Order: sequence, then C-alpha cells, then structure tokens
Amino acid sequence: MTKAFDFWFDVGSPAAYLAWTQVPAIARETGATVNYKPFLLGGVFQAIGNKSPMEVPAKGRYVLADFERHARHYGVPFKANPNFPISTLMLMRGATGLQMRDADKMIPYVDAVYRAFWAEGRNMSDPTVVGEVLQAVGFDAGEILQLTADAEVKERLKSDTQAAVARGVFGAPTFFVGDDMYWGQDRLDFLRRALQA
Repeated sequence: MTKAFDFWFDVGSPAAYLAWTQVPAIARETGATVNYKPFLLGGVFQAIGNKSPMEVPAKGRYVLADFERHARHYGVPFKANPNFPISTLMLMRGATGLQMRDADKMIPYVDAVYRAFWAEGRNMSDPTVVGEVLQAVGFDAGEILQLTADAEVKERLKSDTQAAVARGVFGAPTFFVGDDMYWGQDRLDFLRRALQA
C-alpha cells in the first residue's frame, strides 16, 4: 500500500517555506504521496487564539536565527521578509483555486510565491509585485486574480481552514501520517521516520 502524508501550509509561514523545500525529497525517499493542504493560518490563529512567534520579540529573534540555521543546513535561500506580516488571503486563494481547477499548476505557483516571499523578501501584499512574480514564471496574473474572486474558491479555502482547526492544526507547517501529527519544519526527521516505518 502506498503511504501518504498531509502537508498543511500557508505561504506566510517561513517555517512552512523551509518545509516546502524539503518535502519533495522526503516523498521521493520514502515513496510516499504528498496531499498538499493549503489553508489560512491567520484563520486558524483567530479560531483557536494562537499567534505568531514573531509577536513575542525574544521568541521572534530566536525563531528567525533558527530559520537561518535550517536554511543553511538545507542549502536553500532564506531572507526575513521586511514586509512581514503580510495577509496571505489572496495568495492562499490562488493556491486553493489552482488546486481545484488546474492542479498541475499549484506547485509552480506556490514555488514562485514562496521564493518571492522568503528568499527575495518581496512585498507580496502589493498586487503589482505579485503580478510581476507570477508573470515571470509564466502565469497570467489576471487569470489568477479572477480565480481568487471565485465564490467556490473562497468557500473551499474557508472550509479547508475550518477542517484544519477540526483536525487539531495550530500552526504551519503541520503534517499528518494517518492520525499522527508532526508540527514544524524542525520535525521533518520524525515525518521521514514515520513514512519509513
């Protein structure tokens, strides 16, 4: 039987970005299928009363240094975004809409958004910047914008975020292998072991 794992992510999470860069290799190594689960982290925070570590100054400084350590360890670029926090509502609607309507394009879309957000420090709340980022990798920014306004897409992101809360998700990235939950990009070794078991 093929193993599978759920990967709950929001592009506004630097930890989820770091995990995103490693998930394809974990899937290849373990022969597992990834179930990508875009959701709205801000919606989860609001529903359960959680908040970003960046809102606690000492913790925020530590977490950023730790992300830089992990990025060096993984061999991937990382840059703290000076525009953080950024509302990811439209960006996550884009990911959800592509997953619903043209699934093969979701991963290149999220790749581009994550790179702009956490490797280049771009202001992804500026529609002009988002348009430039998407156009550079072959997307029609107008089509993506239309997709983010679609009522079914809006409802799907909302219901998926509610499903995340119901499942016990409180941050990003969150992984599930069956009923076992792993939170944080620093738990990827445990995820890998669970998939290899």
